[in-house]
Amino acid sequence: MTRTGTTALTLSEEIRQRFDEFSRSQKDVGQYIVDHLEEAAFHTAEELARRANTSSSTVVRFAQALGFEGFPELQAAARDEYRRARENGATTADLTTQPLFPIDQTEFETALGADHANMAETARKVDRDEVAAAVDLISRAERIVLCGTDQMAFFASYLRHLLMLLDLRAEVVASPSQEGLAKLGRVDDKTVMVGFSAGRPHPLVVRAIKLARNRRAATIAIADATLSEVAKLADHKLYYSSNSPAFVRSHSALLALIQALAYGVYALDESAYSDRIKAFRLK
Repeated sequence: MTRTGTTALTLSEEIRQRFDEFSRSQKDVGQYIVDHLEEAAFHTAEELARRANTSSSTVVRFAQALGFEGFPELQAAARDEYRRARENGATTADLTTQPLFPIDQTEFETALGADHANMAETARKVDRDEVAAAVDLISRAERIVLCGTDQMAFFASYLRHLLMLLDLRAEVVASPSQEGLAKLGRVDDKTVMVGFSAGRPHPLVVRAIKLARNRRAATIAIADATLSEVAKLADHKLYYSSNSPAFVRSHSALLALIQALAYGVYALDESAYSDRIKAFRLK
């Protein structure tokens, strides 16, 4: 297939529409571009590949799978969509506010600026109805299972800590160990399953969400890719932005989202929780 340049779809719309056609590695590129259009518009293929955790050759093949001759043509489409978004007022945080730092900012300042933009992007994209549904499910759950591996295991454990302070029963599954699989084996229709994902979801998290769905448990995905397999499988989806110039993804927005989610549960019955919180001398 060769693009004629007259398609009515934007680059992001076409990626979403054809997402299931791509290979697994191409999906990594596609979901990253959809959620980080500005980077696709202005970074090199090599830099985009690094941020999407893949190879530059995969980025080129992805462009060709969309009908472009190569990455420069895909980048031109990304720039066109980005500029149109600016004209329509759908700008990113750094276009609507004064810059935090001088133009000749240091690497440290660049990383902080990215975190600032991630917070704004997450606030814009998170769906209020999805948040309300997640808060309601968690507050009423008899049992909560939080599934996240590697770096995501830390955030699953932190959410467990916050929920335990509210006397809500929560467990973490961070690996396919015998103990972790035993916890998954007890999932039933009274369980709320929360899956954490950064980039390509770990197979364990995907399996956990699928298992929960099969057992009629409520499912919530917390992911940094709107086209993530975990997000597509879950009943409810909470998106956070993880863009970073550094060698690791930014987790500042994820941390804020987790704390806001726990606070949402607390706010449902603040009087009932306040004495317990005071007992821990947290405030």
